[in-house]
Amino acid sequence: MVAFPPSKINLGLNILFKRSDGFHDLETVFCPIPWTDVLEIIPSGSLSFQRSGILIPGRDEDNLCLRAYHLLKNDFNIAPVKIHLHKVIPAGAGLGGGSADAAHTLRILNDIFYLNLSSQQLIKYASQLGSDCAFFVHDEPMFGSGRGELLEKVEINLKEKFLVLVNPGIHVATSQAFAGVTPGLPAHRLKEVIQWPIEKWSSCVGNDFEESVFRVYPAIENLKKQLYSMGAVYASMSGSGSTVFGIFESEVKLPSSLERLNHWSGFL
Repeated sequence: MVAFPPSKINLGLNILFKRSDGFHDLETVFCPIPWTDVLEIIPSGSLSFQRSGILIPGRDEDNLCLRAYHLLKNDFNIAPVKIHLHKVIPAGAGLGGGSADAAHTLRILNDIFYLNLSSQQLIKYASQLGSDCAFFVHDEPMFGSGRGELLEKVEINLKEKFLVLVNPGIHVATSQAFAGVTPGLPAHRLKEVIQWPIEKWSSCVGNDFEESVFRVYPAIENLKKQLYSMGAVYASMSGSGSTVFGIFESEVKLPSSLERLNHWSGFL
């Protein structure tokens, strides 16, 4: 079975509190984007994992796809499988590519082995693999709270908007990004302002990671400024970085400086 795990962008990201367990309570809106990996899983005589495409940091045995398999294997008598992951989504880019791969591994295994797990059960497993893994069980816009695993459907209409995502090839460690954030309540709660016209988002929909990440990596901030100079109605860093996206009213041609970077663009 073949799946195409998507990436995501964060429309707003507010870090509200640091919890006693070391995690943070946050609020964000996850939006799926058709910049996808390719994931194939088939039953096999022995468990194996292969990868191709762009480099994935870390050891194969620590890959989230294998961790997802073992998570279900602990509770169900599932047979070995062959997993082939063709990586397209940049790693450490704030796009959730690894989380999407893990969630889609759970979804494929659920189908292949007729486990009949509900969406809520899949979300419970996905949440054990990462804070934003649960979002990829749905692949539709969601308001996320808690660590990002508490999800509610949200109506976001970006139809006919042109989206540009640019990744500068900088790996931003999530722990580093969190270390530079001072949690606090925003002036306006995201669930409210995300329903305002996009033209107003630049003044009220922000990403709390930007200040600390931009301080260390000014090239990422420059990308955001460049997207606004191209006419974006809204631009932001996604997640903890380093990808920056811009939303445009009509199609734009990327300058050569952006064409040279890893990027994706298209209508939503």
